[in-house]
Formats: sequence, structure tokens, C-alpha cells
Amino acid sequence: MSTSTILLILIIAFIVCDFVLERVLYGLNARDFGKPIPAELAGIYDERKYQKQQDYSKAKYKLGLVSSVVSFVISLVAFGFGLFGWLDSVLREPVMSWTDNPVLQIILLSVLFFLVVMVVNHVLDIPVEYYGRFSLEERFGFNKSTKKLFWIDQLKGLLLSAIIAVLVLSIVTWIYASLPEWFWILAWGVLTLFQVFIMTFYSNLIVPLFNKQTPLEEGELRNKIEEFASKVDFKLDNIYVMDSSKRSTHANAYFTGLGSHKRIVLYDTLISQLTPDEIVAVLAHEIGHYKKKHTLRQLFMSMASNLLMFYILGLAISSPELSVAMGGTVPAFHLGLIAMGILYSPISTVIGILSNVLSRKYEYQADAFAKSNGMAPQLISALKKLSSESLSNLQPHPALVFVHFSHPTLQQRIIRLKA
Repeated sequence: MSTSTILLILIIAFIVCDFVLERVLYGLNARDFGKPIPAELAGIYDERKYQKQQDYSKAKYKLGLVSSVVSFVISLVAFGFGLFGWLDSVLREPVMSWTDNPVLQIILLSVLFFLVVMVVNHVLDIPVEYYGRFSLEERFGFNKSTKKLFWIDQLKGLLLSAIIAVLVLSIVTWIYASLPEWFWILAWGVLTLFQVFIMTFYSNLIVPLFNKQTPLEEGELRNKIEEFASKVDFKLDNIYVMDSSKRSTHANAYFTGLGSHKRIVLYDTLISQLTPDEIVAVLAHEIGHYKKKHTLRQLFMSMASNLLMFYILGLAISSPELSVAMGGTVPAFHLGLIAMGILYSPISTVIGILSNVLSRKYEYQADAFAKSNGMAPQLISALKKLSSESLSNLQPHPALVFVHFSHPTLQQRIIRLKA
């Protein structure tokens, strides 16, 4: 049996294992639907609303099941029948006729290849997103978006993804074609710089393409936020409200940016659902993340895991067997990249689990910061309200929490806050 055949078998095996793992986890979670609500969570749902929450969870589970099965079948067909290699052969001839420069040929071919794959993926995702928005979310009273806005968002998202993909892929592919021996470290550096740039300017550059952000107006809420920030010695100049209600009733708040570009963004739905004191408690939690340097620590962890990924990628990506396993006839950077993406998935899964374990620890620490500043009752009240308004599953299965949840469950957080 050839090396390329063994690699193809491994790729398909990893895809199957990932699919089975996900279905087992979400199946266990679905099995626990309808469990009695524990004492710590009493009062979040009355009998009628609890039934509505159960119906919502079951509907989301069924949609996720259909979506994952379809994606699984498409992946098996694409890899099993060598469709990626076929696409490479279709694009290769015209690209080679456009230029004689070998470096430019590699860049153009890789960029075009990934653009086609990205567009196909985006188009295949639209039916699930459309049904989820205008059927499932609409049925349970969450959707506020119009169909016109949905299609505008789709177009904007695709164009933005294409621009970013062309920029990053062009640089990374140029490094691979021009400086192969330094590919892993230089490509890692490019990705790290891009990651820091997005973290710093996401709210300034990306969010305005989809939502309006306006400074929080003067009044009781702003006064309470500024008073708390001053109390904990947190310099805060930028507090913004985002018009999330034009798409959904789901509420949130987040802390974004680094250094002088940091800002707090409140969803307008959050302001309508919580009292000023509860909102301050939510922000106390977010400020706790900043005070404990969680964002920087997670950034460094991400950089370290990316460095490992690029090191392994640099060792293997030039192997012609990877391209043959993908159905290609000529060694190609983009074919090797996709193949290694699948072969690296077991390591990626382990890193993801460890990252979630650490993230849950950080969430407890941020809650403890809010508690140390006398905000535990308000934070508990806010978390309960947000769970009720979003029809959250109050008792997800422990296995699903362990593998996928970056936050502890509501029950776990309340027990810690009351301890």
C-alpha cells in the first residue's frame, strides 16, 4: 500500500472519528433534555417557559444533526473522490498560461484554489443559516432581521472573508515559495501579527461594517459604570452601544481591543433586559478578565499552539504524497495545507480541550473579581435573566461541557458565586 493511500485512509478516518465524537457528545446532551431544574436555578423558567426552552433545544439539536450529517457526507465525497485534486487540475492550466514566474504561479494558484473552496463552503452553509434564522429563530421569537438584511450580511461577509483570505494567503504562499526553509517561523509571525491587529482593531474596523456603535449616552447607567471603573482603578474612556436588536433579541456585552484601543461594547438588547446594577456586574466580570490579564495569557497560548502547528506544517507540507492523497497529480502547497489541516486535527482537538479547561478557570476568576467588589448578587441575577431570555439549556451534559464549553455552566457559576 502506497504512502499516499495510507494518508488518504488516515484523513478519512479522522473525519469519521470527529463526526462520531461530535454526534456522541450532542446525543448525550440531547438525552438529558427535560431533567428537573436544580435548586440553584429555580425560578429561571416557569412550567410554560421551560417547555418552550425544551422545544427550542430540541429544534436546534435536530438542525445541528442535519447540518453535520450533510457536511460529513460532502467531506467524504470531496476527499474520497479527489475533488480537491480535480479542482487543482482545473485551475492549474489557466494559471500557468497567465505567467511564467514560478513564485507568482504558486501564489495565484493557491489563492484561486482557496477562494473557490471558500465560496463553495459559504454557499453550502446558506440554507442552514437561512432556515435557522427565518424558521427556527423566528418561531421562538428571537429573529429581528429582515431577508434583505440577511442577504446583505451574506454578501458583506463573503467579500470581507475574500479580502482577508487573499491578503493573508498571498503573503504566506509567497513565504513558502520564496523562503521554504523559514516557512514555519515566518508564516507563524504573519499570522500572529494579523491576530494582534484583529484583536486591537476589530471593533473599530470590522464591526462597523455590520452594526452601528454609538457612545453610551449620559445618564444613570454610564454614571454607574464610570463609578465602578474608577473604584477598581480601571481606565475606561470608550463605552459603546451596538444596535444588535436589528438582527436578534439575544443579548451580550464584550470587551475588545488592546492598550488605548480597548473599549466595552454593550448590546442594546442587554440594556433593555437588565437593570443598570446588573449591567455593571456583567462589566465587572469583563474588567476582571482584563485585571487578571486573561486576554494576554490566552493570546500567548494561542501563539504557542500556532507555532507548534506551523512547525509540524513546515516539516510535512512539501511532501508530494500529501498532494497525491488529495487527488492531485503535482505537488501543491494548497493541497498539502488542506491535508495537513485534517491530519493535525487530533492535536488541535487536544489543544482545544486544554484551552477550554483554562478558559473555564478564567471565567471563575473573573466572577470572583466581581464578587470581591460586592457584585455577586447582581451578577447572579443578570446571568439568570440572560439565560431565561435566550432559552438556554441549563444542564448541558458534562462531557459536552468538558470538550466544547469555554464557560462553566450557569449552575456551576452560581454555586461558586454563593460559596
